Amino acid sequence: MKKPSLTYSRILISLRRLLRNDHMVLSALGLTVGALTGAAVVGFRELISTIQLALFHSGSERLFQHAQELPWWQIILVPAGAGLVVGLFIYHFMPNRRPQGVADVIEANALRGARMSAKAGFGAALASAISIGAGASVGREGPAVHIGATLGAWISQRLHLTRSLRRTLLGCGVGAAVAASFNAPIAGALFASEVVVGHYALKAFAPIVIASVASTALSRTFFGDFPAFALESKIIASFWEFPAFVLLGIVAGVASIVFMRSIFLAQDLADKTKLPIWIRPMFAGLLVGLIALFYPQVLGVGYGTTESALLLQFGFYTMVVIGLAKIAATAACIGWGFGGGVFSPSLVIGAMVGGSFGIVATHFFPELSSGPGAYTIVGMGAVAAAVMGAPISTTLIIFEMTSNYALTLGVMLAVVASSEITHHFFGRSFFNNQLKRRGIDVKEGFETEIMKSIRISEVYSNDGESIQMSECLQDLRIKLQKSPLGEIFVLRDSGQLYGTVTFADLSESAFDHGFDDLITASDVARLHPPVLTVADDLETALSVMRDSGEEHIAVVDDTASMTFKGCVHHREVMAAYNKLLLQTRHEEHGE
Repeated sequence: MKKPSLTYSRILISLRRLLRNDHMVLSALGLTVGALTGAAVVGFRELISTIQLALFHSGSERLFQHAQELPWWQIILVPAGAGLVVGLFIYHFMPNRRPQGVADVIEANALRGARMSAKAGFGAALASAISIGAGASVGREGPAVHIGATLGAWISQRLHLTRSLRRTLLGCGVGAAVAASFNAPIAGALFASEVVVGHYALKAFAPIVIASVASTALSRTFFGDFPAFALESKIIASFWEFPAFVLLGIVAGVASIVFMRSIFLAQDLADKTKLPIWIRPMFAGLLVGLIALFYPQVLGVGYGTTESALLLQFGFYTMVVIGLAKIAATAACIGWGFGGGVFSPSLVIGAMVGGSFGIVATHFFPELSSGPGAYTIVGMGAVAAAVMGAPISTTLIIFEMTSNYALTLGVMLAVVASSEITHHFFGRSFFNNQLKRRGIDVKEGFETEIMKSIRISEVYSNDGESIQMSECLQDLRIKLQKSPLGEIFVLRDSGQLYGTVTFADLSESAFDHGFDDLITASDVARLHPPVLTVADDLETALSVMRDSGEEHIAVVDDTASMTFKGCVHHREVMAAYNKLLLQTRHEEHGE
């Protein structure tokens, strides 16, 4: 048989090395996730347009202009009817009978090892598409992020990747979704790292960048390469305007808090009504329709409304009222169960806040003002950043959506001010507060997930001293004196745990040999001691140790049989945790 050439052999060796290189594999997978997510986002947007065309006879993003020509009953009945359909769909097919969004992606990354259900992911996309297409006052970017994260998680689960690689691929899906939605690859990569992954290590950041670029290329091929909003070139008229931008940031922070609190108040009100979950979106749709009879600008995603504000087509009072109407409509839709996100509504609200602020600023200081349009852009960034809890990536999103570099300094100042106000008086972001209301704190999510990933069966030892319950006091005393733990586990003849004994449990019998033949181990044993099973995890172990105040806990096969297996020590629990924590940190940071 002819031997392969030296060059061919070297090529094979190089290919094998590449396949064993995590960076190369992740880059290839990032490219795949980016392309799939870009295609999914395009399909999602087209589905929304198709539904909107079927229900309102217009697939345009300037739906509010077309709605002015529609009969009143259509404006009211379409959102209400769609709400009933969405409510029934979510009730029967979605996990926990609620819509899915960005908060669920953050939870999956922090607490579930980046595992997500593909069925729930695409079900959430369908519910959101119907909601947005029917005019519900929600955004399409949140659902797009959920779709991208689902695709990344699905691929990583099929390939049985490690936890670290799964988190990276989930981040690839998130970054790709944001990039495709806004035609903003830089912002997409930073959003995924800032909001979901939580760090900028090269091993994770590089594939996320690749995914974002791939999805943007596909999106641009379909929708074209141009900013989301076409604007005149804006420049900052004077550096004396910077205090005004800071003041706008403070106002935007207050508006963000009002917006987010309104959503949670609407949710609480929905719960108090005791209405069935499946019918709540119908009433939200009815309210949106009634508001839209007077202010159709609240319908749908609202990019047409935002663009009109940027082009100065609204007056001061009109902007104020549209902003308040958008808050009410979005609060009803999100709080009462429609599918969809909050980013697009926050842009609309920010545009109204910034535009109305700009009209006032320009009126009093015409020589120093850059014009209401400039303040509209700054307001968009300030409100969106505060709501999303992503000041860096939101600033870049605004820049890439408008292609306007001159106002970047103003946006940055307002974003910092609004984010600080919101963080101090409300919380880090809308998504974090959503999770807190579900009893989930992602601050310690990473550590909690590690604790839950290690079973007691991996760390318990057999060095726990045991004695039969029929043994006499003298034998028990001798074993206690020799035990390094100062504790003896008392067992039944069948090997089941009966109780535990320390010197403190012996009390007056500890050194009185007159009781040696009268008292057995079962007489002095402390019954119902704290126990752990081999299937429990380290988080449970620490909780039991904390509640009982004991550092050595008996381990049994299960609570039904109570077959004694050994004991687990606090030092072993912490050693196993620290070892896995260091290992995971090294993997994620490519060390």
